Amino acid sequence: MMNKHLDTFLMCAPEYFEVSYIINPWMEGNVARGNRANAQDQWQALMHALQEVAQVECMPSAAGVPDMVFTANGGLVLGDNVILSNFRHVERKPEEAHFAAWFAAHGLSVLHMPHALPFEGAGDALLDRGSDLLWFGHGHRSDVACAPLISEMLNIEVQSLKLADPRFYHLDTCFCPLQGGYLLYYPDAFDAAAQAHIAARVPAQKRFAVSQADALNFGCNAVNSGQHVFLNQVSPALCMQLERWGFNVHQIALTEFMKAGGAAKCLTLKMNEPQRPKSKHAADGKLAESVPAM
Repeated sequence: MMNKHLDTFLMCAPEYFEVSYIINPWMEGNVARGNRANAQDQWQALMHALQEVAQVECMPSAAGVPDMVFTANGGLVLGDNVILSNFRHVERKPEEAHFAAWFAAHGLSVLHMPHALPFEGAGDALLDRGSDLLWFGHGHRSDVACAPLISEMLNIEVQSLKLADPRFYHLDTCFCPLQGGYLLYYPDAFDAAAQAHIAARVPAQKRFAVSQADALNFGCNAVNSGQHVFLNQVSPALCMQLERWGFNVHQIALTEFMKAGGAAKCLTLKMNEPQRPKSKHAADGKLAESVPAM
């Protein structure tokens, strides 16, 4: 049962986690080089830290789907709806049935993208924390044509952002909206148009461009719950910026998961995202703004 007064995150234990194929640059050179005991310890550390301030639900792990530990990629939750992921790579397609079953069993209405359109859930679709806006990354995993469909399905404005660096293959690897409308991001992960969209929507004093070193340490792949931010080990400069904004910073080593291209945010999916009601007329107006150039 989800506690309406606490953030609730979905996690999946790394019982079967390993790097067994290559679908992103981080996996190259790491096939069969992981340490599952270390992964379990790091995952437990993140889960226990989150449980100090939030509720954690765990779905069963399963053999044959080593990346299911990255629950952020399972779908996009808003209100009582979840848009199920439609993975681009065949290696991750078997995860879809597991996520769909868990979502349905927990009372969510499971929505689907057309089969021809790859969509990778809250890996590429992130809710802004200062306005009724959804940021949508495309260019590596999710298809740009998903943007207007997300807007229609969830009745929300969508701002598309094109990703330009294959190391940052999901939006949540280089972009982290924080409570109060603050933002961590790595500008070089985006094309020029996307950088301009970000600058136009987020005031300069509320956004912080992380260094390349912090970006490569998955500093933007952070979990935000209230005034708490959980992330992999990063620089003192990034920690100080978060503290200046009023956040409590929790650094947790997640090096085993970085071998597969993920860290704190990838390992969690926020399940209780409230949806604010809008009129159909307002939604139609915002849909036109959200459709990117093809």
